[in-house]
Amino acid sequence: MKKRVLILGSTGSIGTSALIVARQIPDRMEIVGLAAGMRVEDLDAQAKEFGVNHLFLADDLRCKELEKSGRFIYAGANGLVEIVEATQPDLVLVAIVGVEGLRPTLAAIELGCDVAVASKEILVMAGEVVMNAARKKGVNILPVDSEHNAIFQCLEGHKGGSEEVRRLIVTASGGPFRTLPVEKLSEVKLEDALKHPTWEMGQKITIDSATLFNKGLEMIEARWLFDIPMSKVEVVVHPQSIVHSMVEFIDGSVLAQLSTTDMCFPIQYAVVWPERLKNKLKPLDFPALAKLEFEAPRENDFPALNLAREAGERGGTLPAVLNAANEVANEAFRKSALSFPGIWEVVERTMNQVEHIDSQELDVVVNADLEARKVARKITRLG
Repeated sequence: MKKRVLILGSTGSIGTSALIVARQIPDRMEIVGLAAGMRVEDLDAQAKEFGVNHLFLADDLRCKELEKSGRFIYAGANGLVEIVEATQPDLVLVAIVGVEGLRPTLAAIELGCDVAVASKEILVMAGEVVMNAARKKGVNILPVDSEHNAIFQCLEGHKGGSEEVRRLIVTASGGPFRTLPVEKLSEVKLEDALKHPTWEMGQKITIDSATLFNKGLEMIEARWLFDIPMSKVEVVVHPQSIVHSMVEFIDGSVLAQLSTTDMCFPIQYAVVWPERLKNKLKPLDFPALAKLEFEAPRENDFPALNLAREAGERGGTLPAVLNAANEVANEAFRKSALSFPGIWEVVERTMNQVEHIDSQELDVVVNADLEARKVARKITRLG
């Protein structure tokens, strides 16, 4: 059956990978809507190639360049929700960095659309709200992050529930500074942090990989996706990024999902699930791998994991505060307004200063997000 797919974040790395998948399986994947931030030329080219008539652009000023095309153009604060409602897709792929993906995700769930989540922030900020809404509507939340997609695949067919899971083991490449002495971290420059050893991603997530905040966010995301306590979620460094994650069961058995480092694998699986399809993606050459290495993360030198575990265990608004503070600190580092270790410091200080509320109601979470950004910007002097 062909699925009608709306891509939120079509010009980013996940979105462009999704369109590669769409080209490879045109009989199973129809693009019915595209949403982008500011890349109007790229969005227009994508729309022309795939015959898409429903477009969202976050840049209000440049929307006028698209209005002459005769397509349906959406913009503004409610535009993402409107394009979801207008296209009525079978699947919404959410690949927008930050809080902006939350309301269209909830709108898609309300309409009964399945949601493929590539944006960690949605479940970090409001995992309880999103998953409860999905269960109520009978909607599938399908993970696209390679790590969560791997866990999802490892748990397929497992009917024993979380009681039979001992650990979810999220793998991390370790980033470009995996072996860098701690005293050298203060000397890290932006160009160094953007040199990821195995993945090609946008700047924000590449910096998150270097600080290990991406793994911290993934821990919280896994807690909600798979309905499992934070105490059962762990991170292990795996520099080759071939084992995307593992599940250890209470009998000691461990299942792992392996593939080459290409986001097209988890995206295709989310689109055609519960089936599998042939593709042209590069298969693993096991003799060429030579070895697969695993090591413990340097939690004291890279405190993102400890901060994320604290936020995930306390719950309420703290994960939203963690996420918002990290986004601001990440931006400050990219603007040369903050040192690399300063990212962790800003997040910790913001977590300590913003009032903790034991609730994940949407309005409460959004207000906590806004307050955390205000505090973090004051600390970083971004204004």
